[in-house]
Amino acid sequence: MSKEKEIKETAAENAVEAKPKRNLKKLKFGSMSAVTIILVIAVVIAANIVCGLLTQRYPMKFDLTPDNRHEISEESITVLEAIDKDVEIIVTTTEEYFQALAVNYENMFYQYYGAIVECPYDIIPEILDKYSVYAESGSGSIDVSYIDVTKNPDVITDLSQYYNGEINEGGIIVKCGERVKFITPEEVSAMIAPSQNSSQGNITMTFAGESVLTSAIKAVTDANPVRAAIVSSMNGSGIFDQTHSMIAGSLMDFMSKNGYDCVEIDIGTDALSTEDYDVIVVAAPAIDFTTDIITKLSDFLYNDGNYEKDLIYIQNGYSTQLPNIAEFLAEWKIQIESSVILDQSNMVQAGIAALNNVTYAPAVEIADTEITGTLANEALPIIAPQARPITILSKNNETIVKEIVKSSSSSTLYEDEKESGESAAYNVVVKARKETSAGLDTYGSDILVIGSPFMLDSAVLSGSNTYNNANVMLNVINETTGKEASAVIPEKVFDQYTLALTNGAARLILIVVVVVIPLLIGIAGFCVLLWRKNK
Repeated sequence: MSKEKEIKETAAENAVEAKPKRNLKKLKFGSMSAVTIILVIAVVIAANIVCGLLTQRYPMKFDLTPDNRHEISEESITVLEAIDKDVEIIVTTTEEYFQALAVNYENMFYQYYGAIVECPYDIIPEILDKYSVYAESGSGSIDVSYIDVTKNPDVITDLSQYYNGEINEGGIIVKCGERVKFITPEEVSAMIAPSQNSSQGNITMTFAGESVLTSAIKAVTDANPVRAAIVSSMNGSGIFDQTHSMIAGSLMDFMSKNGYDCVEIDIGTDALSTEDYDVIVVAAPAIDFTTDIITKLSDFLYNDGNYEKDLIYIQNGYSTQLPNIAEFLAEWKIQIESSVILDQSNMVQAGIAALNNVTYAPAVEIADTEITGTLANEALPIIAPQARPITILSKNNETIVKEIVKSSSSSTLYEDEKESGESAAYNVVVKARKETSAGLDTYGSDILVIGSPFMLDSAVLSGSNTYNNANVMLNVINETTGKEASAVIPEKVFDQYTLALTNGAARLILIVVVVVIPLLIGIAGFCVLLWRKNK
């Protein structure tokens, strides 16, 4: 065999031996790649399962919006985590309804204000999802469902045994056992609205839905709700003018949202049953009560010697000559003066819904922190528009009167178009108490007197990010009635964003997205192709 032939045969044998080795190497790396891919997929699946379980037990927040519109407040979280019952939330429409609602209101506000106003109603389903998640941290639960009641009328039929009112499309039912609250479609629409400070050129939208939803949950899960009778008429005639009727409505709405069972009564014809009511509310009457009605109030508070009943009395802003009521209050060492408190050194501008006007009101101070409780933001002012000073009388009885809210020491009084020159601190809110003892136990009835009706104006109470009135008044009312302490859920203010691009900026974005980015991807792909070909 020639030497040349021998070299060729050896080369062929080496090629045959090298081919299996190369194939074995490819198989080895291919198997490792497959195993790696399977492991990565398994890790991702396991991480998703673990994260899902963790978020159910410990909700994780990732809201990156500056106004935190997709999150709920710590006050609501505390309520949800404390729930020990199962709650059903039934939305009487579909989730898509809220997107349509947003479009409708954005168009309406555009026609009214002439500007694009964001109305993000789609956050309501997102907030409801958060309610379900946070409730899992407690011993109870919240189940949210969406039902078209026009196609499923059986839902209303089933609830009719617990709820006598009308349930219609676009509302929200909150149910726990036999207790039901229905948030009407109008109340759902009002969850997002312009703030009181909005104007034609400066529109700020607020979200009050969290307060409505959390309050409804508190109301249906409260095992021992306080029953309040709101006096609206006397022998068939209204007891207040239109302005103060709005104040009474505002207070009733405020108390209802914070867990009180409120009903309107006629003080002349309805019985003040101590079995039916825990507290009577007389909100800014413009007419005096008869002596028979005064006796009914006294008997209610005395409660056959058992006491433990309460009265909330709010002074009318205009009518001060009510002799029978004045005599009744005097028996509790309380006298409401006819003058008005002024304080030029501590005035705050405020929009009053009942007056449909913007006015200046004195900022008042807390005199008894034990009754008013802890405030989330003590820097916010407490305002008392058109406040009447309250004098504590010296009488020979065992009534105990506590000063709760006072004006500052720089205050003066205004009456008959004259301002007194003497500066002093005057009482704006006081509480009188009469007690009895049985063995080692003490029982008592309270009268809470508020000298300024507009402290409870709807615009003032809803402006919980502007004033401390809502927090203070809720704490005081709760302490008076013995109701478990609760917190006011603050409104959420939406930031409005506007993206305005110049023609040059728009052209630059177009070039980058349409030309530069695809070109860079193409160059990178070509480089990889050359590298693999020459490897």
